[in-house]
Amino acid sequence: MNESNKSQGDDQNEFTHLSAHGEAHMVNISDKHSTHRTATARGFISMSPETLEKIKEDRIEKGDVLQVARIASIMAGKKTSELIPLCHAIQVTSFTVNFIVNDDLPGIVVETEAISVGKTGAEMEALTGVSVALLTIYDMAKSLDKAMVISQVQLLSKKGGKSGDWSVE
Repeated sequence: MNESNKSQGDDQNEFTHLSAHGEAHMVNISDKHSTHRTATARGFISMSPETLEKIKEDRIEKGDVLQVARIASIMAGKKTSELIPLCHAIQVTSFTVNFIVNDDLPGIVVETEAISVGKTGAEMEALTGVSVALLTIYDMAKSLDKAMVISQVQLLSKKGGKSGDWSVE
């Protein structure tokens, strides 16, 4: 095996997606064991109170904003490796999307959970799902409110794998 194909990453300070020569490459996970993995992510979209009210009342011309965003989020979670260049394709065994309408924001909080059994984590799937749900909400309501703001997309927790469990809390 030549240098550029070796898996980097034994040292947490190394860039695992760069070869010894600084070339981008996909990390070799062939020798890793499959484990149950879960990742949760969250993001926010703030908007005018009027726009939020129309979404809540299902009065957006394009249709049911949250149901379209839910489907978009699930589809994005399943297709993450096609969007993120060096991300491994994983079998997503479960993907959930929750919306929390927050009148104080005003806006919507999106939370996703991606579950898989495999050799690499589901963090990117959860984050991609949140991002696409937020973008879909924006797209569905932009004719009413172009000033909506997407913010604070973040991983909340991950479970499983060699590095173990992690949580922001």
